[in-house]
Amino acid sequence: MTIHPSTLQLLRFHFSYFLMPVYWFALSFVELINLPRAVLVFAIIHLLVYPSSNGYNSYMDRDTESVGGIANPMQPTRQLFVVTVVMDIMAIALSLLVSGLFAAAIAFYIACSRLYSYRGVRLKQYPLTGYLVVIVNQGAVTFFMVYHGCSEAMLLNVPWQGLVAASFLIGGFYPITQVYQHEADAKDEVKTISMTLGKRGTFAFCAIMYMVAFSLLFQYYHQQGAMRLFVILQLFFVPVIVFFLWWLLQVWKDSRKADFKHTMRMNWLASTCTSLAFITILIVKQFG
Repeated sequence: MTIHPSTLQLLRFHFSYFLMPVYWFALSFVELINLPRAVLVFAIIHLLVYPSSNGYNSYMDRDTESVGGIANPMQPTRQLFVVTVVMDIMAIALSLLVSGLFAAAIAFYIACSRLYSYRGVRLKQYPLTGYLVVIVNQGAVTFFMVYHGCSEAMLLNVPWQGLVAASFLIGGFYPITQVYQHEADAKDEVKTISMTLGKRGTFAFCAIMYMVAFSLLFQYYHQQGAMRLFVILQLFFVPVIVFFLWWLLQVWKDSRKADFKHTMRMNWLASTCTSLAFITILIVKQFG
C-alpha cells in the first residue's frame, strides 16, 4: 500500500518531540530502569500513540490553516483514519509485552484521545473539560505509564508529586500551542482554554501553571535531599524563561505576535530545554 503524503504529514510525528519531556521526566524518577522495556515504552508512546492521536484529530478537524506544527496542512483521506486504527491496535498489542496494566492505560489514553476529537462527542469544544482531558492524559497518565512500564519491578507506588507536576507542566505548555488558532477554532465551533483566557490571559495562566509545577518539584527534590537536581532543572529553563518573557512583551504590545512562527519557536525551545534538563538529571542520578 502506498502511503499518501497527507497521511504522513498529518500524523505529525514531529509533534511527539514536543511531548517527549514527560517521558524523560517520569524516567528520571525511576531508580532502577529496565532498559529494554524503557525503549519499548518510548516507541509505543512516541511512534504509535501520539502520532495516531494527532492523525485522528486531523481527520476529524480537516484543518485548512496552520495547526500542530504544520504551516500548511493537507486535507486528509480515508487512509489516514485506517492508519490511525492500525497504529492503535499495534500500540495496545505491543503494550501487552510490558504489562496488562500498561496496556489498559494505553487503551484508556487512546479512548480519551478519540472522545476529545470525535465529532459525535468532541470534548475539545468544551474549554475546561477538553483542557483537563489533555493535561491528565498527557501528564499524569503518561507519567504513570512510563514510571510503571520502565521500572525493573513494575512499580505501582508512583510518586504523587511526579503525577501532579507532569499534569501542571503540560498544563503550562498546552494553552500556548493554541494561542494562534483562535480564529480557526472559532470557525470550527471549538472554544479552547486559550480562547477563554484570551491571548494575554493565556500567557499569564501558563506562567502560573509552570510556577505550581516547579513548586511541587522543589518540594519533592528538597524532600529527597537532591536540591542539586532542582538547580540543574532551573539552569536549563533559563533560555525558556527569557524567550517567554520577551515574547510576552511582544504580544502585550501587539497581539498579532501570538502567531504560528513564535509559537513554534517557543515549542521547540521549551521541549528541547526540558528534555535536556530531565535527561541530565537522569544521568546524574544513574551515574553521578
